[in-house]
Amino acid sequence: MTQDTWSIGELAAGTGLPVKTVRYYSDSGLLPVASRSSGGHRRYGPEAWERIRLIRRLRALDTPIAIITQVVTGERTLDDLVSSELGAVQERLAELRWREATLKALDHCAGEERLRRLEMLSRVQRLPEAQHTLTDHWYRELSAAMPRRRLDIMIAMLAPEPPQDPTPLTALAYAELHLLIATPGFTRWTQDHDEEMRDGPAFYAEIDEAAALTAAALARGLPPGAGPVVDAFVSAHARARRESDTPAFRAYLHGLVSRSSAFDPRLERYWSLVGTVTGGRVLNMTVAHRWLTDGLYLSITGTGTGTGTGTASGTPPSRTPLHTA
Repeated sequence: MTQDTWSIGELAAGTGLPVKTVRYYSDSGLLPVASRSSGGHRRYGPEAWERIRLIRRLRALDTPIAIITQVVTGERTLDDLVSSELGAVQERLAELRWREATLKALDHCAGEERLRRLEMLSRVQRLPEAQHTLTDHWYRELSAAMPRRRLDIMIAMLAPEPPQDPTPLTALAYAELHLLIATPGFTRWTQDHDEEMRDGPAFYAEIDEAAALTAAALARGLPPGAGPVVDAFVSAHARARRESDTPAFRAYLHGLVSRSSAFDPRLERYWSLVGTVTGGRVLNMTVAHRWLTDGLYLSITGTGTGTGTGTASGTPPSRTPLHTA
């Protein structure tokens, strides 16, 4: 005999669920009531069977009842639920991978070293907040005269995202970035030349070209020396200062970058750590600055391309990072 409606007890018996569970689903609004019996008891139509099947499948995925209610009532699609839950799971997995890398970094190391690492790693256990700290620091420190596009590029370089699948080494490197920016007096190297730049956008466009050429030369393993890369670097500074590219200007520029700030080894360490965090995908700016500084010196002295180690004849090139690149 066919039926059009069923009682709570019949639904429970047919689905294998306890009566109290079916009643809970009904009281929560998950099961639509088709009609009521003469005694006022709720009766359920065919849709209730489909609802119960969907509810059971979603509950098997540990989906909260509140979320299931949104799905079965049409407030939320199943696609939205899957996408949201997948995002939450991936976020949780990222947290667990980070915790695993943290614990491995603390495992099997001496007491004092373990405490040092613990102090650093404790700064970056809340990854979204840690990333905001790093990003906000550099937005405060970088020059306001820098065009927005270049500013965003520099921020992306200086504040890399935490590794998605960290190793103990990359977790420690990311944590040390935060330790360095919290160090009093950490070099504000990007502001050394602000007062002298009277044509900011044009300067940054040209210095970007010089940076791209420098990156290509480094990638090819070329030694520093006179040539198009140094010429582009000098041209950017000469134009910004309304000067000509002359030997005298090159000597002036070399002196300027050599005196721009006392070399801070923490800056070199910072870029090295960025390289560790990103797997070497970000240009090490201190290496690029050094390469350009050596090349500028060699272009002034006329000693050729040099050895790539800064051992040209005469006064050795400055080891101060070229902060204006």
